[in-house]
Amino acid sequence: MRCLRKRSAVSFLGVLVICLLFMNLYIEDGYVLEGDKQLIRETATHQLNSERYVHTFKDLSNFSGSINVSYRYLAGTPLPRKRYLTIGLSSVKRKKGNYLLETIKSIFEQSSYEELKEITVVVHLADFDSSWCEGMVQDISQKFAHHIIAGRLMVIHAPEEYYPVLDGLKRNYNDPEDRVKFRSKQNVDYAFLLNFCANLSDYYVMLEDDVRCSKNFLTAVKKVITSREGSYWVTLEFSKLGYIGKLYHSHDLPRLAHFLLMFYQEMPCDWLLIHFRGLLAQKDVIRFKPSLFQHMGYYSSYKGAENKLKDDDFEEDSFDIPDNPPANLHTNMNVFENYEASKAYSSIDEYFWGKAPSTGDLYVIVFEKPIKISKIKVITGTEDRQNDILHYGALEVGEKIVGSKKGRQCTTYLRLGEFKNGNFEMTDVEHKVLFDINCMRILVTKSQKEWLIIRSISIWTSQPPNQ
Repeated sequence: MRCLRKRSAVSFLGVLVICLLFMNLYIEDGYVLEGDKQLIRETATHQLNSERYVHTFKDLSNFSGSINVSYRYLAGTPLPRKRYLTIGLSSVKRKKGNYLLETIKSIFEQSSYEELKEITVVVHLADFDSSWCEGMVQDISQKFAHHIIAGRLMVIHAPEEYYPVLDGLKRNYNDPEDRVKFRSKQNVDYAFLLNFCANLSDYYVMLEDDVRCSKNFLTAVKKVITSREGSYWVTLEFSKLGYIGKLYHSHDLPRLAHFLLMFYQEMPCDWLLIHFRGLLAQKDVIRFKPSLFQHMGYYSSYKGAENKLKDDDFEEDSFDIPDNPPANLHTNMNVFENYEASKAYSSIDEYFWGKAPSTGDLYVIVFEKPIKISKIKVITGTEDRQNDILHYGALEVGEKIVGSKKGRQCTTYLRLGEFKNGNFEMTDVEHKVLFDINCMRILVTKSQKEWLIIRSISIWTSQPPNQ
């Protein structure tokens, strides 16, 4: 598996250089992504004038433009119609094991017929051994011919002549020379893959070549993207391992490709990705659980070393992300620091934390539109704070909304049930509640001395009511 080695923090000087370079980028480029739409190029073969490929990348104002590379199409060609999601894989010859075919198989087998219509898989065979590349293309073409014909699978190769210098590079972190070469080339492999995929779809997710997928992962990804509408993000993460399950807007791919090329010899790709996200003003990691992708390889692509890392948040068959429709949230509890009410309603790994609640305290959700609910699940407490649960509480749903936009509230509530051991779960809600639901609230029915963590509030909706 690639990009997983943990290291010490990057030197202050290195960070300063990166920040200064990107300040220049923002000044010249206006930090306006609208210009990206005009600069994205068609992904047919890019003709290269090799003298224009300047590895110092001093012209930072061109970060939104594509990198001129003549790709070899080994199997398949781009379709004229954009898809919803491109799945990118970069693969090289391994000394032990080869998991690429199993990874591709998992992508297609775990997708429904309707989901297959919305994805494109691009495999970059990045090894300079032409015999190995030819053999892999033959295997891929035999096993996945119908996906290639349908335009769902492409195999490409960026020739060695377009790569920057890979020998005699700086030995940051006291890495051995061969490891520096490996991770530096890997950054370029990814950069060329990202560059190729920039105009194929609306979104892009990077996988490694030794991964298996959760069932219907695309549907889960679409739900998450829909839930983030109106909020700014650069990277959404669907796995905590390596360069697995990292999702981007396709319009950011040219910038990311240039970024990886500019700093290709400085540090591993997963470190560079953290800097890229921060420089584009996403401060915190946005990672969703359960994970949608799992590492399955036993041997790393670097020297065939053993690598048995697993994502313990991965669920292969039972992933069912809630809908959590748009809503306003408020509470009269005493909130601890920045653990505000909204964090319990997010599918991100966050939670609400309030100081010891009293009888009658409320956590209220007011939906933007009336909804039909099929399932509700509320979890309080965490593994390391198992007593910070709601010891005595009830869950209620409301109708007949009154008030202005900021002060909207329901006048009538129906109690659905009590919390048991700090949790509440109910299915078939639409058969038990005959009205369209405007509000939902958690009511504290008895004071407690323990603080309260609301770890997650999950709502699944049924067919929306006629308006």
